[in-house]
Amino acid sequence: MSKRVSKENYYLDIAQTVAERSTCLRRKFGAIIVKDDSIIATGYNGAPRGRANCIDLGTCYREQMNIPRGERYELCRSVHAEANAIIAAPRDQMLGATIYMVCVDPKTGELYPNTSSCMMCKRMIINAGIETVVVRDTADEFRSIPVQDWISNDDSLGGVFGY
Repeated sequence: MSKRVSKENYYLDIAQTVAERSTCLRRKFGAIIVKDDSIIATGYNGAPRGRANCIDLGTCYREQMNIPRGERYELCRSVHAEANAIIAAPRDQMLGATIYMVCVDPKTGELYPNTSSCMMCKRMIINAGIETVVVRDTADEFRSIPVQDWISNDDSLGGVFGY
């Protein structure tokens, strides 16, 4: 008798398929927002509609400049997967929802473990009213992060200058 896949891994599998649409040369992210067992929206990282994607240009500016992960996102052509999913969803359907995220290395096709949302995406997730973030680390393992933790640990979102 075969074992049924967990609900979390079911949704993470879908997010991983969404990541295949990513146009980023550095990392392929996929995100889906789920509420009451219904998929509300999906998103992957890529250039804004109508603009050239990195895969079309054949280059990534951040990679050319050796910019580490988490820095200088203003130089990136892409809108992040979480942001694209949030943009596509009505806020009333995101209240109390879960966002499932997967990151894949476009060169190897391997999963990126221990990935997380950037500070801007964390802020958007909070404002969208999403309750939980589930991130895939391996084919079977994932982390479930209560968004309330980001709210309670206010220093985790940056803002050292008081903005």
